[in-house]
Amino acid sequence: MKVACIQIQTGEDYSKNVKTILSLIIKSIKNHADLIITPETSAIMTTHRSKLFRYSFDMSTDPLIKKIKIISKKYKKWILIGSITIKDKKKLRNRSIMINPKGEVEIFYDKISMFDVNLSKNESHNESKIFKSGKKLKIVKLPWGNLGLTICYDLRFPEIYRKLSEKNLNFIAVPSAFTKITGKKHWLTLLKARAIENFCFIFAPNQSGKNTKNRETFGHSVIISPDGKIIKLKKKGIGIIYAKINPNESTYLKKIIPSLKIKKLN
Repeated sequence: MKVACIQIQTGEDYSKNVKTILSLIIKSIKNHADLIITPETSAIMTTHRSKLFRYSFDMSTDPLIKKIKIISKKYKKWILIGSITIKDKKKLRNRSIMINPKGEVEIFYDKISMFDVNLSKNESHNESKIFKSGKKLKIVKLPWGNLGLTICYDLRFPEIYRKLSEKNLNFIAVPSAFTKITGKKHWLTLLKARAIENFCFIFAPNQSGKNTKNRETFGHSVIISPDGKIIKLKKKGIGIIYAKINPNESTYLKKIIPSLKIKKLN
């Protein structure tokens, strides 16, 4: 299979963001990608609550979902919208949505781990004030193997990934808007660890650059093999990384190093 991970610089201009993401999806299709993944918060990133709610919709009316459904059906592609904000009463969901080649929503996953941190005097985040946390882990059966769905801050909770691995995964998606501050220190190290611990390919498209006045993301979108090797990496800017991978590599490593066999501790 050939996978494409899209790196963008989503900002506060919704129309511009949508135009950019759709053009990069089409470019990925022209380059014969079988699975296309966008980063977290693909449609809008803003610190203004009113603007965030204005450009968040429910699943049935969201303009970006509608357009990606049409593209998926036309070109018969699997497209994972890494995440967009979905309205849920007085709060939002940070939702990852898989569109299948029939142009239908195959499955969706709501981010479980809320990013509530103080990074510095000038940068803090409190997602739980705006977003409802997801409660269920999700996997999707693709023609090439099983894909586990996670989002950004989930990366810091290895128990999420180990629980997903019980479903015999080949791949894990980690669409993100990982900050520049934390990204420099931990992004690639954590992704490699999750790959090695679970013997899965990691597909991690990230946001890049100055998204808002108070938010800068790290970039370094990456595809990692089940033994922790970086296959493709894009450090900066807007663009796409591609990799042709053999899903059987995951299965092979699990057989020779059976560390995923669960042992109960007394």
